[in-house]
Formats: sequence, structure tokens, C-alpha cells
Amino acid sequence: MAYLTDKLGHITGFNTLFTSANASSHIPGSIVRKKPRADLSSLYLGLPLIAAFLLLWEIAPRLGWLSPIFFPPFSEVLVALRDLAAAGTLSVHILASLQRAAAGFALAVVVAIPLGFLMGRYSRFEKCTDLLVQTLRNTSQFALLPVFILLLGIGEASKIAITFYASVFFLLINTITGVKAVDPLLVKAARSMGTSDLDMFRKVILPASIPSIVAGARLGVKSSVVAVIGAEMLAAKSGLGYLIQNSQLMMQTADMYAGILTLTLMGLAINYLLVWFEKRATSWKSHTDNTGF
Repeated sequence: MAYLTDKLGHITGFNTLFTSANASSHIPGSIVRKKPRADLSSLYLGLPLIAAFLLLWEIAPRLGWLSPIFFPPFSEVLVALRDLAAAGTLSVHILASLQRAAAGFALAVVVAIPLGFLMGRYSRFEKCTDLLVQTLRNTSQFALLPVFILLLGIGEASKIAITFYASVFFLLINTITGVKAVDPLLVKAARSMGTSDLDMFRKVILPASIPSIVAGARLGVKSSVVAVIGAEMLAAKSGLGYLIQNSQLMMQTADMYAGILTLTLMGLAINYLLVWFEKRATSWKSHTDNTGF
């Protein structure tokens, strides 16, 4: 939208055209409210429940409600987490898992976003490819893990392949949805100025599709991390999945829960990083909403 405003804003009636076209999706200017920069109310309201959960985790094993052998108190898990971090073991496993998940997710981005643009923009291309995409999408990545291991071995390639497969379809489907949701009036306006296909995708369709793509990325990252943890539990000598599985086999339950806690914190950090990226990448949207374009 910012691109079209720059290109066409000088033309008489352009702003009126877009204002009237989007009238059904805008409320009167007198009652428009700017969105707050950061809504921390959900964080503040959620902290007491998290604190209650951790307190229950601490006291349940100590009061005998749960076996401390299989469910150690939260304080012991924190001690195990500290010891693993101090020994450097935890960072090694985190780095191994992140490298595998990042490699698979990066491949998914390279494949899914261009393919999603093509499928969302050209209906004939979508009709030719949709059946194959839906067939592969509905095949479980864990069912294919033995296939990846047979074809690629038990090394890094099979783990990267499973993370790629786990995340690519979330990105692909959301990219298609985002492209199809672009206002046709924006596309027609860009076409009327002789915009090339490349500029159309880069300056009109891509910015308008970013919220949907980021939503797919959030799901894809989660799925890729889950997939790599599962692969590491089956065939690996490093990574958080290996740490969790090996600790369970050795009955080092505090270390096992420390690995699970680390995985949870890592997932939260990645999720909020993507939320921040979405806000930065779509900052133009809040500007156009406030100005009425």
C-alpha cells in the first residue's frame, strides 16, 4: 500500500478511490483509536497462574502427591539446569538442535514462499499442483522419518529433511492464503501504472501477505522444532531431544525436565521474536489504518 501511495498519491481522486473502496472495512475517523505499542496486560495477568503452577510443581513431590523419583521438585530441576549450563553441556545441545531446525526451516522458506506466491496468484498453476501438495501435506512427517533415514542416513541430512518437511506446508498454505487475500483493487491500481510482475510481488503482494506468512512461520517453527526433537530422540548423539531421551533412560529425571524446560523457553523466545518481526514488517499497515488509506 505504501508503494502505491508513493506511485499514485499525486493523481487526483486516487485517495478518494481507496477510501471509498475500503469504506466497509473502516470505522469513522472520529472513533479511530491507535493500537497501543505493546499490550503487556496478558503477560501481567498470566504471571499469577504460571507462579501457581510452578508452586504446585515444587510442593507436589515434597508432599508425596507425586513420586520425586519420576517428578522432582521444580527447585531440583533448576539446579540441574544450572549444572548443565555451567558444564557447557546445555549450550552444546541447544546449538545442535537450533542448527538443525534453522537449516530445515530456511529450506522451507526458500521453497514455500515462492511456490505459495505462484499458487496463490495463478489459479491454473494451483490446480495443477494442489493435489500433490495436499497429498504430501496429509502424510505425517514422523511416518516418513524411517524413509528419510534409509535414503539419507542417520546423519544431519535426515534430521534437516524432517524439519523441512514438518514446516514447509504451514508456510505454503499461509502464503497462498495471504496472496489470495490481497485487495484486488491494489493489484489493478499497480497494473494500471505498468508495474512488472516482479515489482507486483515485491512491492504490493509481499507486504500485504506478510501477516499471513508470519502466522505460517510461527506454526512452521514450532513444527520444525518438534520434528527435530523427535528425530534426535531416535537417532542422534547431540541435541535437546537426545538430552531428554538419554536422561530418561539413565533415570536422571531432573536433567530430563531441565531439557524440557529449556525447549519450552526456546520455543517461547522464537515465537515472540517472530511476533516482533511481524510488527516491524507491517508497521506501514498501522500507519495506513490511522490515516485512512
